[in-house]
Amino acid sequence: MKQLMAPALMAVALSYGCKQKAISNAPSKDSEIRIAAKPVETVNPPLADPATIIARPQVPILCYHQLRDWRPSDGKVARDYIVPPAKFEEQVKVLADSGYHAILPDQLMDYLQYGKPLPSKPFMITFDDTDETQYNVGLPILEKYGFKGVFFIMTVSINRPRYMSKDQIKTLSDKGHVIASHTWDHQNVKKYTNPDWPKQLEKPSKQLETITGKKVEYFAYPFGLWNPEAIPHLKTYAMKGAFQLADKRDPSDPLHSIRRMIVPGVWSGPTMLGVMGRTFAKSS
Repeated sequence: MKQLMAPALMAVALSYGCKQKAISNAPSKDSEIRIAAKPVETVNPPLADPATIIARPQVPILCYHQLRDWRPSDGKVARDYIVPPAKFEEQVKVLADSGYHAILPDQLMDYLQYGKPLPSKPFMITFDDTDETQYNVGLPILEKYGFKGVFFIMTVSINRPRYMSKDQIKTLSDKGHVIASHTWDHQNVKKYTNPDWPKQLEKPSKQLETITGKKVEYFAYPFGLWNPEAIPHLKTYAMKGAFQLADKRDPSDPLHSIRRMIVPGVWSGPTMLGVMGRTFAKSS
């Protein structure tokens, strides 16, 4: 009798087990809710071509170096690169009082490439060469007026006297400022040969990424000097954009020849605003 009943009992057990498995595999209400709530991925509009990028109104980009009082040994040319702290604050204050909003490079790229909107009266403030006064003088003034900046770091000088330390660079990054590359030792990019690029760009970028824990995606040409031959190398090392000074932008790649202007230490705030408006009203 037991032998006759075994197949039947087995069939019932198998049938019951299959039903249980089917039930356990059925989606619960909770899982249906989770699936329904999955966020929809946003898609950027098509990338703008170079002509469209160049045709967009330029964002004023200011460039500073040292922020200290002049010394008797500072000549006329030096005073173009040295801005006394009181004068720097006057320049920053007039921007804030005039309703300007500081933007960062990712915002600039979204605007240039995709036409994404920027805040009213956008501008960018940048600092070259790693001078310690940018941290000791510049940072408190930026914080006072609610601005973020971009610091292009020359890595050979890190931790040396009169230059920023690793800790100061990390603090800038942690506070929301952008840390970007300015080569290893500030050599003219126009003179680079292929072996120079790992030394001047790859290694400095990795060093800065180790310090900040963030990707380095922007570059400033030493002396503002650049050439089209440099651009493929910058792209090889994943630089989204590169900043020069006053030359015309590359008609084929304006994102790697973005214009800036140096702000001399002799300018008042209103003078700076006037020159800034005229400089970046140009279409070049």
